[in-house]
Amino acid sequence: MLTASTRLLGLLSLLQSRPHWGGNDLAERLQVHPRTLRRDIDRLRQLGYPIQASSGVAGGYAFRAGRALPPLLLDDEEALAAAIALRTAVTGTVSGIEQTAITALVKLEQVMPPRLRKRLDALRSTILPLDQSGPVVDAGLLATLAGACRDQLQLDVHYADRHNQPSHRRLEPQGVVHADRRWYLVAWCTARSDWRTFRIDRIVAAPVVGAHFSPRPQPGNGDLREWVARSLALGQYSEQARVILHAPLASMQRQIPTSAGALEAVDAERCLLVCGAGALGSLVYWLMAMELEFEVLGPPALQQKLRDAGERVARGLARATPAPAPGT
Repeated sequence: MLTASTRLLGLLSLLQSRPHWGGNDLAERLQVHPRTLRRDIDRLRQLGYPIQASSGVAGGYAFRAGRALPPLLLDDEEALAAAIALRTAVTGTVSGIEQTAITALVKLEQVMPPRLRKRLDALRSTILPLDQSGPVVDAGLLATLAGACRDQLQLDVHYADRHNQPSHRRLEPQGVVHADRRWYLVAWCTARSDWRTFRIDRIVAAPVVGAHFSPRPQPGNGDLREWVARSLALGQYSEQARVILHAPLASMQRQIPTSAGALEAVDAERCLLVCGAGALGSLVYWLMAMELEFEVLGPPALQQKLRDAGERVARGLARATPAPAPGT
């Protein structure tokens, strides 16, 4: 049997893991009677944790914002991740959080046990920050978007596309993703009736938070980071290149990032690469540089580029003067 204090910590951790829990589900996860669960909820409320209860078929418990910030429950790995993130925040791509990141880091490290401080020092000495060249976004805007994703609330946004053309969008936000040194919002666009990726630095005004929406199945089998990377690799080009690479899928996945193209297995020894056909010269270069056999399915312009490159190589070899034979 769990002690009361251990059980309270487990209950608190579960309540913070998602927006809403059904009472029976929560009791089953903790393996306690519903009456015990209600008593534990009351104890957490007395400690200052803002837990709301609802009745009915969909009733249960939800961890909501309160008047003051209660103690947060972090395990070792979460505390380390938070400390590393705070240390890199002052040089990151989010503006307006530099000073608060420093004060939050001081508080976090102050309560860290010695074993965690040693691990943090080791991580800090081996992780080198990268130069940040991406656009900077406002921390308050990120917080608004992330909160709307968590609570499933519609957003009305004014957005400028890559050609700086303005538009108004009503969105059902799903998640916020950092990829390719930029921040992106993945959302269902009600005007397009489809999933879309929006660069957050192109949101030109504060979004208006609206009504609750019913959740949809996530795009990309639930992996939003991979879905954004695929969208970046394919969505910005009007035409796509399709090339069969004579190498196993696992081998090519180690060499070709998801931001460069999408890979899928053809058989045990071959895989299909689908990527944007915008810069054909670069694609020709990388196909030759990988030093493996391949088949170009399209577009015809890529096939012609490769023929032209092959003919130039053949002419260069034909013009080469043979070395004189020894003794002549």
